[in-house]
Amino acid sequence: MVQRVKITDAAAAVIDTLKKEHGELMFHQSGGCCDGSSPMCFEKGELMINETDIWLGTIHECDFYMSHDQFEYWKHTQLTVDIVKGRGASFSLEIPMGIRFIIKSRIYNDQEAKELTPVHSGEII
Repeated sequence: MVQRVKITDAAAAVIDTLKKEHGELMFHQSGGCCDGSSPMCFEKGELMINETDIWLGTIHECDFYMSHDQFEYWKHTQLTVDIVKGRGASFSLEIPMGIRFIIKSRIYNDQEAKELTPVHSGEII
């Protein structure tokens, strides 16, 4: 099966640091007007997930969600969570560290598109 969302080693190291302070974490790929389109990291359960959210999988033992509307735009792409220096304008947990999570994406090839991991709608994992 082809993963829908992946993570770089650098981003995984940041998650390890955040877990030491905050415990279990979760991600939501935002698409809001205030924070642009960025992966946001929260303490697990801090963000309420509902039937309008899609579970795409896990990255470094963290559930990763996206709104259904945004998923419709990105369902043909594999997402990779990475980090960059610079302070983002969001409520994501890494912001005080002077970095922010970002998404890199690429379109699946025909074979990969046939082997995608399933998504789950409206489930809290």
